[in-house]
Amino acid sequence: MIDEICADADERMGKTLESLGLVLSKIRTGRANPGLLEGISVDYYGSPTPLQQVASITVEDARTLLISPWEKPLVPDIEKAILKSDLGITPQSAGDVIRVPLPPLTEQNRKDLAKQARNEAEGSRVAIRNIRRDAISDVRELVKEKEASEDDARRGEDRIQKVTDARVAEVDKTVAAKEAELMEI
Repeated sequence: MIDEICADADERMGKTLESLGLVLSKIRTGRANPGLLEGISVDYYGSPTPLQQVASITVEDARTLLISPWEKPLVPDIEKAILKSDLGITPQSAGDVIRVPLPPLTEQNRKDLAKQARNEAEGSRVAIRNIRRDAISDVRELVKEKEASEDDARRGEDRIQKVTDARVAEVDKTVAAKEAELMEI
């Protein structure tokens, strides 16, 4: 039973780490990356549809994304969706394609984005610690119900703490890599 609690905690911590990776991938670094537009939904015949399902997104050059909609009437809807997103980028329509130029980042923008990345990392650390707290309380509950011994519970708590430490170290490594990428000119 304690093994299941440890495995569940590890799995949930892994999902928190994946979530952090997705959030950090949306923080732009000044280089064009199609992942930047992930999460943008376009109104497609009355239903919100992910941009990747209604258009192809390619990197035209180091600072420009090229969006080619499958259907020409979608061009204005895609432009509106990009403008409504909080990315701070302005699309430029060129007939049946849309170019999204990414302005170069200033030093202050880079520092702000690094701060945002650190805040996201701290949120992930808090989530991992909450998972640890829940798992340890589940282990202690087993002891109260006499389903596990004190020694087993202590070993289980130690395993949960080791997993937590490893996952927090992964968060630190991930955010350090993102900060280095952001500060790179």
